[in-house]
Amino acid sequence: MWSRPSAVHRPRIPDHREDIAIPREVIDLEQEIAYLSILDEEGGLDEELEPEIPEEDLRKIYRMMLLVRRYDETRLRMQRQGRIGTFAPVKGQEAAQLGSIYALREDDWFVPAFRETAAAMWRGASIEDDLLYAAGYEEGIDIPEGARDLPIAIPVGSQPLHAVGVSWASKLAGEDTVAITYFGDGATSEGDLHEAWNWSMVYGTPTIFLCQNNHFAISVPRSLQTRSKTIAQKAVAYGMPGIQVDGNDLLAVYAATREAVERAREGGGPTLIEAVTYRLSVHTTADDPKKYRKEDEVKEWESRDPLPRLRGYLLSKDLLSEEEEEGWKEEVKQEVRDAVKRYEEKKEELDADRPDMFAHAMEELPSYTARQRQEFLEGIEVTGEGIVRPRGGSNA
Repeated sequence: MWSRPSAVHRPRIPDHREDIAIPREVIDLEQEIAYLSILDEEGGLDEELEPEIPEEDLRKIYRMMLLVRRYDETRLRMQRQGRIGTFAPVKGQEAAQLGSIYALREDDWFVPAFRETAAAMWRGASIEDDLLYAAGYEEGIDIPEGARDLPIAIPVGSQPLHAVGVSWASKLAGEDTVAITYFGDGATSEGDLHEAWNWSMVYGTPTIFLCQNNHFAISVPRSLQTRSKTIAQKAVAYGMPGIQVDGNDLLAVYAATREAVERAREGGGPTLIEAVTYRLSVHTTADDPKKYRKEDEVKEWESRDPLPRLRGYLLSKDLLSEEEEEGWKEEVKQEVRDAVKRYEEKKEELDADRPDMFAHAMEELPSYTARQRQEFLEGIEVTGEGIVRPRGGSNA
């Protein structure tokens, strides 16, 4: 039988405590979150904040925007035709990527997620290799020897940890290099990113965290991901500098990133930059955005498209003529065509040696893997179009 426990003696608390006063004190965090915009969608320019960018570099950046936009449209058609697999379009986010990656040196680290086509191409990635990867060939993300670029990271929020790692290694090696890592608003709901932020501040790593807030984590709107007024303010919890910028304003993105890079090089640690932007296309080609966002919202953001905004800026400074722009459009169209042709040629070469996929895991092929390789060879055939399918069967 359970017995009732004896009463525990507790001291009597007085009914009146007017003589006790414990005031609340405001903690001075010495941090504030600012919003930066320099060039608005109407062409308005804050000349006091206008960063100094060499004229020829501005022209190169805009031409790269035209090339990336053309490529985005081409590979979307190729995916619909079944010539490549799923990929994540970059349309609408070009300024957030090019404005930030331009602020880095060649020997700095570039750590992307899966939508950073513009930044990757600025760093030298080729269209044909990107197409190869989208078609399922790992050779498409083979990083050249010596390049400080990491491959595409599909798991959401995983790559900031890698950026902290390489930037910490750079710091330990006594280098003045930095690492920039890209992620979306959805990644801020992942624990990995918060670990990266905390570790980066504790060890003072030279890391730039560039959040492309495009308002949707696939189909989940930002309003359902967090109650924070901004994503930039999450930096406050880690004692990290944070800033929110107009992500479609290339000048603002560059100015904020340049400041963060300079601080990191001087030993000031990491920075969180929230670039408020919008993806004007699908999340990936396996997605139908009409099911979760309204057409009126898309049209509103189309009016803030970063390409015409930068175009207007260049025209106003006589750095571009309409005739020259038309010439560039024809040039990038041909560049994409030539790259597609190189992709198809390279794909044929790789298809002729598909068993090569067994060669990259182990130095010496185990007997069971060798057996699997032989079974693979006996069970497939390659058509004249380079399509691999089961021997005597339909397309695989």
